[in-house]
Order: sequence, then structure tokens, then C-alpha cells
Amino acid sequence: DYTYSPGRAPTDYINALAERRTVGERCPSCRKVYVPPRGACPTCGIATAERVEVGPRGTVTTFCIVNIKARSLDIEVPYVYGHIALDGADLALHGRIGGIPYDQVRMGLRVEPVWTEGGRYPDHYRPTGEPDADYDAYKELI
Repeated sequence: DYTYSPGRAPTDYINALAERRTVGERCPSCRKVYVPPRGACPTCGIATAERVEVGPRGTVTTFCIVNIKARSLDIEVPYVYGHIALDGADLALHGRIGGIPYDQVRMGLRVEPVWTEGGRYPDHYRPTGEPDADYDAYKELI
């Protein structure tokens, strides 16, 4: 057990998740939007304060198929965990991908979050039915 004391930027992120929204912050120098926000640009090292809502949909940039059951997760194997670049973000989040057979997940797959009753963050991401994103649209986020 430990106590986590988030700063301003992570608190904004957590509060937005409680409203089923995702926010990041834009760097005033390089203009990249980082999610989750850190309060400073990891590239430029300068303070960030401009809040930007991103998503909720995104693109799978890369993924792995998990074949080993984790003791703390009640998820049947195999399942897929991937990096998801939310629309408007310049950094991919990671999350579980569901609603599709594991062997049909692919780079470029367009996904959206699935929330559970009382969930504090998306349970998983599922396909939107949109055409796959063009590789050039997400190659810098891999």
C-alpha cells in the first residue's frame, strides 16, 4: 500500500476521467499534446498548462497478445494489450483491447473506450467500425 499525491496536472486528468473524458496538456513550445499530462513537456522540459480534451476515439499503434494469466486480473487469456493514440494526442496510452478476437487486432485499428458501471477509467477499448487509420497518420506515435 502507498499514498499517491498527484500534482495539478494529474489531478485534472483524474477528475476528467471521473466524467468519462480524457485530457492532456499542450506544450507551449513544441505544441505536442501529452496524455496523461505531467505538468511539463517531456521533450522540451518546460511547464505546460494549456488543457486539451482528446479522444475519446483513437488508433492502435502497436500491441501484444498476452498468453499468461495474471493473478490480479480476472481476464481470460489470450487477450490483447496495446498502445492507443487518442485523437488529438501526441503520445499513445496503453490499454486492453476487447470486443474483437485477439487474432484480428492490428495496427491502425480504430477504437473507442468502453466504461463499466462505476469505473474510474475505461475497462477496455473496442473497434469503432471505422476504416483503419493510414500508417502515416500514426507512425510517429509508435
